[in-house]
Amino acid sequence: MFTLLKQEKNARRGVFETVHGTVQTPVFMNVGTCAAIKGGVSTQDLKEIGCQVELSNTYHLHIRPGDTIIKQMGGIHRFFNWDRPVLTDSGGFQVFSLAKLRQIKEEGVYFSSHVDGKKIFMGPEESMRIQSNIASTIAMAFDECVENPASYEYAKNSCERTVRWLVRCQKEMARLNALPDTINPHQMLFGINQGSTYEDLRIENMKQIASFGLDGYAIGGLAVGESAEEMYRIIEAVEPFMPKEKPRYLMGVGTPVNILEGVYRGIDFFDCVMPSRNARHGNLFTWNGKINLLNERFALDDSPIHEGCGCPACRHYSRAYIRHLFKAKETLGMRLAVLHNLYFYNELMAKIREALDNGAYESFYRHYVPILGSRV
Repeated sequence: MFTLLKQEKNARRGVFETVHGTVQTPVFMNVGTCAAIKGGVSTQDLKEIGCQVELSNTYHLHIRPGDTIIKQMGGIHRFFNWDRPVLTDSGGFQVFSLAKLRQIKEEGVYFSSHVDGKKIFMGPEESMRIQSNIASTIAMAFDECVENPASYEYAKNSCERTVRWLVRCQKEMARLNALPDTINPHQMLFGINQGSTYEDLRIENMKQIASFGLDGYAIGGLAVGESAEEMYRIIEAVEPFMPKEKPRYLMGVGTPVNILEGVYRGIDFFDCVMPSRNARHGNLFTWNGKINLLNERFALDDSPIHEGCGCPACRHYSRAYIRHLFKAKETLGMRLAVLHNLYFYNELMAKIREALDNGAYESFYRHYVPILGSRV
């Protein structure tokens, strides 16, 4: 399913075959938490801006509209009219970040819905059943995501529990994929590496989950409070123990610079709400660095967000006009800004792949890290 085409130092160029199409890696997955990109972006828009994989969230879709409704509608691909791969996050991160009152037990987590306070239980089997109902291409294992900093003892216990939960996830997915009414019997399972910022815990946990022979492996529990330098240190520690023949996914990361650094260290898959979230507040990414479109200096600027950009916003509208839309609180402004940022991220990944194809990633990386991290 995953073919490593080229490698430049640790940076990898690959192809990932799925039942819903082929993914060229490295890849950024556009985040549609509730089966929609915030900012009024449709799945047809996603195709236009070069999205390969859409990511939705198990917890949120279980709350609304309900995973059983999505199954009755024929699965998420039919539900929101998308014929390319979908990855569903297991809900673990949301359970631990959104639930104010929760009880973590060996069987799973008891918590209250952030929407209406309804009592909910989610464990490995429940997460797998919800994701099977959603019928995503890739399901993530249910894990315990700890906040950083965490004590060594708590992180160690969390790692051990996550491995025990992975056993249950794998068993339940095999059962679900064999059922006659399962919409996607080829659903894949990615395991998640945990261990906070402790290298020995991360390495031991990676060794353990690598033995499961899963379809892919993710590094979770980063970008949740630790510095970027700590995150890079953990990736470097874990990478040698990640199976070479399987895709590697850095969850919830990140900025364009984070992506360049992640690819440099051997990561294949990325996702983050940052491009759409920043766009909704007028903060946009360009090949010259970041800009805040709400600044007064753009009020009479008739140039596009970035000269030469092929996104729908840059092809048709000026900075001055999009800024006006924001100031007038017209939702079109948010939509155009989100389209631009997501297009930029997908184009960034395409240029990264091109650089890897040409054996030129080192120079590409060195050139763009200082530029994309700067503010214009």
